Amino acid sequence: MKVNTKKVSFVEPLTLQSGEVLHGFDLMTETYGELSDAKDNAVLVCHAFSGNHHAAGKKDGEKKPGWWDELIGDGKTIDTKKFFVVALNNIGGCHGSTGPANTENKLKQHNGANFPEVSVSDWVKTQKLLADHFGIDCWEMVAGGSLGGMQALQWGISYPDKVKKVAIIAASSKISTQNIALNEVAREIIRKDENFHNGDYLSKDVSPKKGLKAARMLGHITYLSESNMRKRFGRRLQDPENKIDADVNYEVENYLQYKGEQFANTFDANSYILMTKAMDSFDPAKDFDNDLVKCLKTIQAKLLIISFDSDWLFPKEYGVEIQMSAIKAGINSSYIELEGDYGHDSFLFYSEQYSAALKNFLNSNG
Repeated sequence: MKVNTKKVSFVEPLTLQSGEVLHGFDLMTETYGELSDAKDNAVLVCHAFSGNHHAAGKKDGEKKPGWWDELIGDGKTIDTKKFFVVALNNIGGCHGSTGPANTENKLKQHNGANFPEVSVSDWVKTQKLLADHFGIDCWEMVAGGSLGGMQALQWGISYPDKVKKVAIIAASSKISTQNIALNEVAREIIRKDENFHNGDYLSKDVSPKKGLKAARMLGHITYLSESNMRKRFGRRLQDPENKIDADVNYEVENYLQYKGEQFANTFDANSYILMTKAMDSFDPAKDFDNDLVKCLKTIQAKLLIISFDSDWLFPKEYGVEIQMSAIKAGINSSYIELEGDYGHDSFLFYSEQYSAALKNFLNSNG
């Protein structure tokens, strides 16, 4: 599989949905496979909340491959022998694209806490500019899970003639009040960290790692299912030899401590706040008199909507609502509920049914 990692710079001003302007921006990208001469074999994969441009393959020195490596690659579900796959880190992120932690940003007023709020629509707008950069007039498919699925849906709405197929996986047309509440608790945990300094921690050469770690631990619980946690950990006590913290008693505690610590060492707190707020504000129907059916009528692409039975963060009701609205709007759409062993995170992992559904959809006509 041919892998190419590249930072793409845009010099033209970008007006965000908030009204603020970025006077140029960078997108860190990764591509897999080769673009056909007709440029008609391109697939865009949109990352979820904590994802980035590294969707497949292994980088030098890495133990783990990209976040969708089980599905992207030569001969895999999204076959890179046939398709040219594009992944990117969205603006506001912290893995090379323009964001609050980007020290290369010449506009210092947009660093740290002063970085403007971004939206799913903003991300899709930059992804359209990226398509133009590659000379791609129309995506064969735009796909993503969770927050990535929201971007895929927005693509169908914002650029109906620029995408043939849209795969909306473990996602929603808007998140619940409970999810907004959970996101706010996570943000508040970060804000209360003594090293947060109202978001200006970079200028003081510190990081609110304690708050970021705790916020991630809370979030990670919502990504897993109760049955998966029970099977994986039960109430087993942690081996004292492998405790990540002296106060840990149970295996599940140790796991969350480890995951939180890893995340806090690689993610930026201001990006965490920006990303969760973008998720909270996503509601494309609000521009169509809060009528999702009317909103979806702009879509020309085929839709595939996938939910997982163990996902309680974005339960099947969200997918069903999109599907029922799509039917009423006269959209060519399919819905499938799959078994998932990993709760909300099931969209990241291969299963035969999941792979078959996505592969058949991608390779279908029209």
